[in-house]
Amino acid sequence: RRSSAARTAREAGAHKKMLPSQEASKIYDDNYMRNSRAIGVLWAIFTICLAIINVVVFNQPYWIGDSVSTPQAGYFGLFHYCVGIGNSDRELLCQGSFSEFGSIPSGAFKAAYVFVLLSMVLILGCIGCFALFFFCNTATVYKTCAWMQLLCAVCLVIGCMVFPNGWDSEVIRDMCGEDTGRYALGNCSVRWAYILAIIGILDALILSFLAFVLGNRQSNLLQEELKADNKGEKWKITGTEQNVLWG
Repeated sequence: RRSSAARTAREAGAHKKMLPSQEASKIYDDNYMRNSRAIGVLWAIFTICLAIINVVVFNQPYWIGDSVSTPQAGYFGLFHYCVGIGNSDRELLCQGSFSEFGSIPSGAFKAAYVFVLLSMVLILGCIGCFALFFFCNTATVYKTCAWMQLLCAVCLVIGCMVFPNGWDSEVIRDMCGEDTGRYALGNCSVRWAYILAIIGILDALILSFLAFVLGNRQSNLLQEELKADNKGEKWKITGTEQNVLWG
């Protein structure tokens, strides 16, 4: 009886020694989850901002435009463009729309149109995946969104690289001068939509990296919880077996 009482006292002491570490682990996990949720909310907000940037970049016709020394006034986008009529700087003839793919003046512009459109579809699809957080594993959703954002960045990069290849088209040469050619704007200048597209590339890459980090952290946390549950079950089984033996 004395030996069994001594063993019981030792187990109680061991339990007391383990409690502080368990509490510390729980506090760490709680803080970790709060920080992850806060970072996840910021990631979602900036993903929505990236989608807005992508939509604006795709629709606005201000990728390149005239300058003080250009023969004609005007500006160009992926599918919509306006050029001056005659020598007038105020009257512009605008052509092209989202549905008129054939009216795009250059094959390079058409390719850029397709890739930027694809990037816009990917980032909007990523936002649609936010609903999966309520039904699927969080780590899986983060990693899925990370791949979509990475592909969005790749499509934007290709679109921005292909677009200057069409600067040698006749319509742009009439506006920008004879010095205009592939990857050479002549007297024209790059406008804000092109710069915004480059910012969108950087944004998509950063958000993709962050989503991969959040997804891996969620996976690690899930594995730690499973290990803790398994240890707890083993501890209960061991304690039950010891009680049976001592009883």
